[in-house]
Amino acid sequence: MRRARMTKAAALLLAGSLALAACASDEEPTAGGDSGGGSGSDGLQVGLAYDVGGRGDQSFNDSAYAGVEAAIAELGGEVQEFSPNDDGSDRVEGLANLAEAGYDPVIGVGFAYAETIAEVAEEFPDTTFAVVDSSVADSGLENATGLLFAEEQGSFLAGVAAALKSETNHVGFVGGVEMPLIQKFEAGFVAGAQAVDPDIQVDVEYISPAGDFSGFGDPARGQILARSMYDAGADIVFHAAGGSGSGVFQAAAETGNRAIGVDSDQYQTVDDPALQAVIMTSMLKRVDNAVEAFINDYAEGNVQGGIDILNDLESDGVGLATSGGQIDDIQQQIEDYRQQIISGEITVPTTP
Repeated sequence: MRRARMTKAAALLLAGSLALAACASDEEPTAGGDSGGGSGSDGLQVGLAYDVGGRGDQSFNDSAYAGVEAAIAELGGEVQEFSPNDDGSDRVEGLANLAEAGYDPVIGVGFAYAETIAEVAEEFPDTTFAVVDSSVADSGLENATGLLFAEEQGSFLAGVAAALKSETNHVGFVGGVEMPLIQKFEAGFVAGAQAVDPDIQVDVEYISPAGDFSGFGDPARGQILARSMYDAGADIVFHAAGGSGSGVFQAAAETGNRAIGVDSDQYQTVDDPALQAVIMTSMLKRVDNAVEAFINDYAEGNVQGGIDILNDLESDGVGLATSGGQIDDIQQQIEDYRQQIISGEITVPTTP
């Protein structure tokens, strides 16, 4: 059945290449100049397929783009970007178009590309693929790499910071979608806060249920959920909600409280000083570093397909941002917990 599906997808490639060109005209200018076919220019020809929200989410997708941009700045080349439609039904076609146009490597940003990468990588065995947040180790694919993160470890440190800085002994967590990946953030955050104070109150809410990815792009709902936590006595709320996180920041600003960002250093990415002021720290998920390192390995011929690469505290794949100076006074406590996790003295849970 899968081969039949791919044969149909392959039949759409010639027509789809026109759609790719049209998409390029609608996107913001890409790094490296012209966005022609991958085989027609010197240097790297990177295909980058975004998760829900696309570039401009000030979080996960932007971090991936930053990694590609950094690699191209050093090595030369260009990037072609693809954003899926709202229901993600064109992911296979989008990735296939990138590969057919000669872009190599092709990187899917987010777990939603897991099945898509498996299908398209099989159809294009001479193209190198990577997928962020999804394992390929058991897929049998020799031309794909999984870029994974120990989100629970970085979130543990966010929980430590929240508990140490809370004045009400009451904090909160807002997740975008109630699914295993985002529950890793929740589990780590709660464990970190309770490691500091077993009696701390941690409120947990999700914007949308499993299977409904609108929770990553609904800042109004994020604002409502965070506001209810602040009104109930929480003074710090950590979000793992993609583009919905701006709503959490809005709620913090409205109530005179603080928030913790995610993925990127969101103190640096928000463009509103009022929101910047409430961002105590951000749990860094260094998608930029992971993507840049993968592209560098590709350029050097060092990509080993069929494996996963884990980015954790020991490799600085996750951590906490210090911009704004609001956690400067607790850096030693944070480092103590960090070392306990690296040494194995603390094992951080991955499920609530």
